Amino acid sequence: MRKVEIPKPGGKGVRLLGIPTVVDRLIQQALNQVMQPIFDKDFSESSYGFRAGRNAHDTVRQARNHVASGKRWTVDMDMDLEKFFDRVNHDILMSRIARKIGDERILKLIRRYLESGMMAGGVVSQRTQGTPQGGPLSPLLSNILLDDLDKKLEGDGHVLPLCG
Repeated sequence: MRKVEIPKPGGKGVRLLGIPTVVDRLIQQALNQVMQPIFDKDFSESSYGFRAGRNAHDTVRQARNHVASGKRWTVDMDMDLEKFFDRVNHDILMSRIARKIGDERILKLIRRYLESGMMAGGVVSQRTQGTPQGGPLSPLLSNILLDDLDKKLEGDGHVLPLCG
């Protein structure tokens, strides 16, 4: 992957992207198209980030509905999970994927994407953690990893429109 750094809004540092080759993007998009329906149907109903047919406007609409239904307050949790993509534990993510994907070839392919190096200035740096932002599969991988958190918050009685 090609390493690209883009500035975060408000001058809050840079976001590291891993831009896959054209062939890798094609393969990741194919994986995403097959995996998305398998995982999406079981994601929390309160999760709106990176999901087909859902967007930030839906999150705001849901928050307004909560207030209109008698809830006394709502919290705008517009936040960036700092360095989330950079710190993803591969083993934990892969175990969550393996809950629904049993094909070892697919699991090995995803693991190889996670572990593939990033090239900057002709030098490749190896990855032992993190999932690169910038490929078609990255948003789905983040939702797979964060789904247990979404459900835990709901299980604790929080009524949330969650937007990742």
